[in-house]
Amino acid sequence: MKVYTKTGDAGKTSLVGGQRVSKACERLESYGTIDELNSHIGLLITYCSDEADRQFLLDIQAALFVVGGYLATDNSQREVRQGNIVTHDMVQSVEHEIDRLQEQLPPLRLFILPGGCRAAAHAHVCRTVCRRAERCMVALAETGALVDEQVNAYVNRLSDYFFVLARKLNAAEGVDDTVWKRK
Repeated sequence: MKVYTKTGDAGKTSLVGGQRVSKACERLESYGTIDELNSHIGLLITYCSDEADRQFLLDIQAALFVVGGYLATDNSQREVRQGNIVTHDMVQSVEHEIDRLQEQLPPLRLFILPGGCRAAAHAHVCRTVCRRAERCMVALAETGALVDEQVNAYVNRLSDYFFVLARKLNAAEGVDDTVWKRK
């Protein structure tokens, strides 16, 4: 199979099901940002030494292919494939991991600045890319596209997860979170 097809040279691409759309449309921006997040997670994994964290991040990467497949389907034109459906269990999995990590951390009482050790700093990058993906999905929904509430919930929980993971990674490295102070 060739990597290049030349079918996108004129600024159009195909959705799941073959429908041709502009590469600048909100749907592509949504799943393209999910893809960008997935790439950042791949880099984050290289900075993580805890095997449980690495495995959960790999699970997220796999789940983001489900999210991307969902977003790449114009469900007003075509039924979403079973393998591209985000479930309540997927959302709960992220919630349970957030709870597990938070149990290891002191309560947060002030705003913190993104940063710390390299892994934590990159977890914050993942958080902000995830938030952008969420904004793109909202913009897509505002065009009249159907975006399932579980897809929105999953991406929303992921950004919370990356915030808590960043704190956990700093704590594991003995790096204090930097508290934001108004100048």
